[in-house]
Amino acid sequence: MVLDDGAKLGPGSLLWTTAGDPRSLLSGATAGIMQLMYPGLGAGVSEHSDFFLDPFDRIFRSIPMIWSTIFADEDEAETLGHRIRGFHKDIKGVDTKGRSYHALDPEVFWWAHGTFTWEFFRARELFWPVPLNAGQKEQLYSETLTWYRRYGMSERPVPATYELFVKKFNGICSDILEMTPAAQWVLDHGSNPGARPQRLRLPGPLGIFNSSATHLNGEVVRLMVYGSMPDVVRRRFNLRWSNMDRIAFINLCATVRAAGPAIGRGALDGMWPAGTPHLSSNSDSEVVLAGDSWRQRRDLAKSGQ
Repeated sequence: MVLDDGAKLGPGSLLWTTAGDPRSLLSGATAGIMQLMYPGLGAGVSEHSDFFLDPFDRIFRSIPMIWSTIFADEDEAETLGHRIRGFHKDIKGVDTKGRSYHALDPEVFWWAHGTFTWEFFRARELFWPVPLNAGQKEQLYSETLTWYRRYGMSERPVPATYELFVKKFNGICSDILEMTPAAQWVLDHGSNPGARPQRLRLPGPLGIFNSSATHLNGEVVRLMVYGSMPDVVRRRFNLRWSNMDRIAFINLCATVRAAGPAIGRGALDGMWPAGTPHLSSNSDSEVVLAGDSWRQRRDLAKSGQ
């Protein structure tokens, strides 16, 4: 596939304003589950990490590095991207069905990136007051091509346009994803009774969801994860989703959209994993780092450090 030159990243770019907003994280758990459903990726996570003992460690370690490849300047971002690629060179093996896998297989590596791309588009669709128009969708997708180039990976599997991206993404959801052991454990940890999961400790005001968020047992968490998920994935894997769930999710999304002013004042800043670069509240150009606690993150955003 021959790609265009991509679009410039930086202040005011759609990728910055999307990835730099905490609402972009709301569809992230769904994207993570779809990563685990991709056979080669799910096997690599299961066999080369402590996923079953500490499933959230991968998230809190990965997001700051990945987001840095978006917000760093071009030279630094490429250095970071190549470093991330290097972390995956020894992640290979044979999965439980006897299939060989390697994390640097271009299709496997692209799928991980593709789910982040999907995450941003899905978040804009569900949680922003005004949806992207056709031109903005193409612009944002072009910016994700620039982002992907920073990893130095083969561009062979990368769709050239947003329309082709949607077609390929939907095809993978329909034909390739499967209920890998890692995905099954997240969706129903009773499938792996030998695991000793640590309870998730959400930061700041989100801590009220601690008891429900360790797995997908809490209704708000389940609604957010299953509601964000493509219909075809819910149907293929018989994930519980009723008409009442759909109505509740619509109302949940409406609540988030209506909370725009509060979000602009930092109401969701506690969602950022420590060390994650993001935009300061009410700014499309000032990049700040999430601190180690919700209070530190709030203070960093205020001070611009």
